[in-house]
Amino acid sequence: MIDLRPGTSGPAAALPRVRRSRATLLIGGLGVALVVAGVVAAGVGQLQVAPSEVLGSIFHRIGLDIGPMPSHPRGDSALWNVRFPRVVLAAIVGAALGGAGAVLQAVFGNPLAEPSVIGVSGGAAVGACAVIVFGWSFFGGYTIAAVAFATGLLTTLLIYAMARSGGRTEVVTLVLMGIAVNAVTSAIIAYLVFLGDTQAREQIVFWQLGSFNGSRWEAVRIVGPIVLIGLVGVMLIARKLDLLALGERSARHVGVNVERLRLISIVLVSMLVAAGVAFVGIIAFIGLIVPHLVRMIIGPSHRTLLPASVLGGAVVVVVADLVARTAVDYADLPIGMLTALVGGPFFFWMLYRTRATSGGWG
Repeated sequence: MIDLRPGTSGPAAALPRVRRSRATLLIGGLGVALVVAGVVAAGVGQLQVAPSEVLGSIFHRIGLDIGPMPSHPRGDSALWNVRFPRVVLAAIVGAALGGAGAVLQAVFGNPLAEPSVIGVSGGAAVGACAVIVFGWSFFGGYTIAAVAFATGLLTTLLIYAMARSGGRTEVVTLVLMGIAVNAVTSAIIAYLVFLGDTQAREQIVFWQLGSFNGSRWEAVRIVGPIVLIGLVGVMLIARKLDLLALGERSARHVGVNVERLRLISIVLVSMLVAAGVAFVGIIAFIGLIVPHLVRMIIGPSHRTLLPASVLGGAVVVVVADLVARTAVDYADLPIGMLTALVGGPFFFWMLYRTRATSGGWG
């Protein structure tokens, strides 16, 4: 009889080794893919810059005389003032959405969970739309981003507070509250669209579809630290999320404060998503698709799932933004439209696969 206990030489010992190897390869591959995608994205556009010149510009900027500089007279300026801020912001936002999706799926115990479920995107959209319609300018050019971030966080905390009962928060109640609040935020947005003029309506529609057009280093400096703090927090709770996957009763038995873990997870997800959408608008399906695909490849361990989802989200958004600004000449398509076109059919496939496997992780 084969001993299947962990630490033995049977199949139970071989499976973790295989998954660790897959995780190492996947994380390393995604890291390389992110660098390649970033270099290519920075060089492609109306002003073409060769990959070697992109790298040469980076090396010269950090004081290393390696590689050729851009041959176009405005090439270096275009890279550092337009292309690099956009690519870096896309990577940061993608990393935030990928990590947030992985955490939320762990909290809900469902691979179909997505950050918009807890209302953060809808709340952020209400704040942004209000600024656009009423012309507020509390923080100058950053008013939309600041108000969107604040309302996204407040909406999530409101949903969490309403879902609590008897000192506990039931996942089903949290989801239902999120659905109800999302319906309310949709109604408020519709009313704001009704109040706004033609220019405001166009700006609202474009913001809701998401775009990295006009990204600047200032946005990177604001969003980057918030996302970094959120991702560090997410990595610190990875082990507890693994224990939560065994079930709430089992997690409590080994000393996990499930309610505190759930609250911390939701706050971290809110920070990541609110920071991500504040400057660029709503980008759908990244937090749903990326963690699910990663889980299929390397398994459910969050100590590898989280970093892989972060890198995967960054790669997907950088590539999607590249397609958005190059698919049509002299036009910048909304990135949310592209992710929805791909994510919608993928979501249907996930539903079919989940039903076929009786609701398992897959």
